[in-house]
Amino acid sequence: MRKGDEVIGEVYRMVFPDKGIARVTEDGQEYNVKVKYALPGQKIRLRISKKKANNLEGNLLEVIEPAAGELKSDCPHFGQCGSCIYRTFPYEKQLEIKKGLIGDLFAPVLGRAEFDRIFEGIYTGPEYEGYRNKMEFTFGDEYKDGPLALGMHKRGNFYDIITTGGCRIVDEDYRAIVSFTLEYFKGKGLPFFHRVTHEGYLRHLCVRKAAKTGEILVALVTTSAIDFDLTEWADELRALPTTGTVVGILHTVNDSVADTVLDEGTTILYGRDYFYEELLGLKFKISQFSFFQTNSLGAEVLYSKVKEYLGTPEIPNPVVFDLYSGTGTIAQLVSPAAGKVVGVEIVEEAVEAAKVNADINGLTNCEFIAGDVLRVLDDVEEEPDYIILDPPRDGINPKALTKIIAYGVDRMVYVSCKPTSLARDMEVLKEAGYVPQKMCCVDMFPATVHVETVVLMSRDKE
Repeated sequence: MRKGDEVIGEVYRMVFPDKGIARVTEDGQEYNVKVKYALPGQKIRLRISKKKANNLEGNLLEVIEPAAGELKSDCPHFGQCGSCIYRTFPYEKQLEIKKGLIGDLFAPVLGRAEFDRIFEGIYTGPEYEGYRNKMEFTFGDEYKDGPLALGMHKRGNFYDIITTGGCRIVDEDYRAIVSFTLEYFKGKGLPFFHRVTHEGYLRHLCVRKAAKTGEILVALVTTSAIDFDLTEWADELRALPTTGTVVGILHTVNDSVADTVLDEGTTILYGRDYFYEELLGLKFKISQFSFFQTNSLGAEVLYSKVKEYLGTPEIPNPVVFDLYSGTGTIAQLVSPAAGKVVGVEIVEEAVEAAKVNADINGLTNCEFIAGDVLRVLDDVEEEPDYIILDPPRDGINPKALTKIIAYGVDRMVYVSCKPTSLARDMEVLKEAGYVPQKMCCVDMFPATVHVETVVLMSRDKE
């Protein structure tokens, strides 16, 4: 089999996070081909894209036969934007697939029997649809020189944008705001920022909505290439019949060539530049760029498991370290059971937000420090009794992990948004004498490949 060949295969399993393994028979010989977005049980047509020794990868061209029990998607954008690849499977099947992928990742680290013993299963939030509290939509065109589009990148394509006015993982307010904004700027004839020429005006539309309070924050991101009065857009946006309440409309300038949302100056067009959300009885002030779990109701499930795993302190007034603390959500939720909580986070804006939120909630035993965990730990005078870890996707810097282990705390809770990073770090923790006691997942992002993982590790004192 050669690169470029088009062949037929049957997908019999998956590897984390989103590749199916298709069994292909050619000239009497059997091959295994990794195919992104292919799902177990499907019969597919694929094109070989990579061949190195016996390692074959392919691009999905067509699903010839769906898997048993597979449903027709109720999302008009399914298969185009590439986000919700499990959407055609019943939810129970989605969870079964995710559990299998997690088991395959951690069985080599723990042993299959040990994984089965400590794994509690996958917990779910109360919402299957409309669960996201934040979306960043991109301006562009669906094809070269096509009409203005506003939505998500087309699957596997850096340039083309799919207008996602019918997206199911956000609620009707997002869909109304996207549709209105697209039609408004189509009518004005304003150009989008082109990712090749680096010319144009419209870049992104950022929408955040709190699940508990219903407050909505909208930010339009443009370049400074055109001086356009956005007052009319903001006024008409406020007049939309949304179920939530628009509390702030912002205009952010970003002239960077990078295809990401950067703040090079923000103007408030209406209201305020933040909104409030509530989690487990606490109130949080969230700005346009604040990190906050993108599924509020799912986050309550996740953080409840973290508190459960941390357990009742065995010593009075313990010191808890919340490392990679973000806006300090976990730190504040566990603070009532602690003498002091020290949060460390490298993003200064997140640290300032954590301090503000602690004040809002009347919490006086939380200290938040801005800086890299690797360096900050050298200057922190307190010694932790317990440690909570919630690192970014790439996991923990090996040198930082060595310092964390050196504290010798009896109990650690590790929260991971990327299980492969957790599996790698768990190997190191096990070698240092930490034994996984409990483990679970929380499905924060139904219909997608993503899942949060939580593990409790205790020090083997022997």
